[in-house]
Amino acid sequence: MKAKSTPVLPQKLTAVDLFSGAGGLTLGLKQADFNVLAGVEKEKIPAATYRLNHPDVHCFENDIREVGAAALLKTIGLKRGELDLLAGCPPCQGFSTLRTRKKSNAVADDRNDLLFEFLRIVEAVSPKAIMMENVPALAQDNRMKTFLKRISVLGYKVGRKNVRVEDASEYGVPQRRYRMILLASKIGQVEGAEKSETITVRKCLDAVRLAPVGEAGDPLHDHVPNRAPHVKEIIRNIPKDGGSRTSLPEHLVLDCHKNKKSGFRDVYGRMSWDKVSPTMTGGCGNPSKGRYLHPEEDRAISLREAALFQTFPADYRFDLTEGRGKVALMIGNALPPEFIRRHAIQIAKSLAYC
Repeated sequence: MKAKSTPVLPQKLTAVDLFSGAGGLTLGLKQADFNVLAGVEKEKIPAATYRLNHPDVHCFENDIREVGAAALLKTIGLKRGELDLLAGCPPCQGFSTLRTRKKSNAVADDRNDLLFEFLRIVEAVSPKAIMMENVPALAQDNRMKTFLKRISVLGYKVGRKNVRVEDASEYGVPQRRYRMILLASKIGQVEGAEKSETITVRKCLDAVRLAPVGEAGDPLHDHVPNRAPHVKEIIRNIPKDGGSRTSLPEHLVLDCHKNKKSGFRDVYGRMSWDKVSPTMTGGCGNPSKGRYLHPEEDRAISLREAALFQTFPADYRFDLTEGRGKVALMIGNALPPEFIRRHAIQIAKSLAYC
């Protein structure tokens, strides 16, 4: 009688994360069961944060323009065409809504051409699939049209549904966050990710149950800013659960807000318990930068809470060497891991490994 052969388990899909930042994309890929082999991040503090949370991944602390495809392939131990997924978010802040509002020369911003550094790596490495996330305005820009034409020539299946602008709150992220996402595969068409019930601010915070500020033993949650007395009074007078500065008594209205047609209406606003949070930006945690006041407590949200709204786990570590401002910027710039996880699952299905 022949002995039963041991079944051969399929290997994990491989991935590389360009423009890694604090590692939100890598985390989402890992949660979708990808084996992330390398990341690229030129900034010191984000690279340090990346290594804190992903010590198993080789992190190139280099400008992407200095990373050669041959060196990348040698480091990850693969040949051209063997990598399953190349993913990343090339910085394209020149297309951001805020810069457009300010009428700056957004489209000429040098960072926008980093899109073609991503393309350079695609052409040289020839991954089986591509995932790229970015600001919504890039979807209609001529640079994206050029990018799509080039990858189509390379054999990636490109159609109208490959580039979509989506709200992350429809994909398990407790935050209103509109982003462009490109999914393309050489093997099969990539279908849309699964949508789900909205996760509100209340559900997000209740799921973790953080200790009160000052008692958590977590520097991202325990910090209490030293605010001026008049700012504290403004915060106390913003109505709970979604209130805004428009409800303040006249003597508390800041001079810069007295012209009702000027300024951003959401600054010094409270989040609503039963809605998703506003978009996390580099100003998250600062009530003068947006609707970042806690729904009930007389304080801004903590950086840990901001990270939770981005779907980072409560134990995700951020390097505080250069201060809290850098951490807020990392959180605001991060890709929500849950948003990435759901789309990465669809990439895996397109490659017929699921």
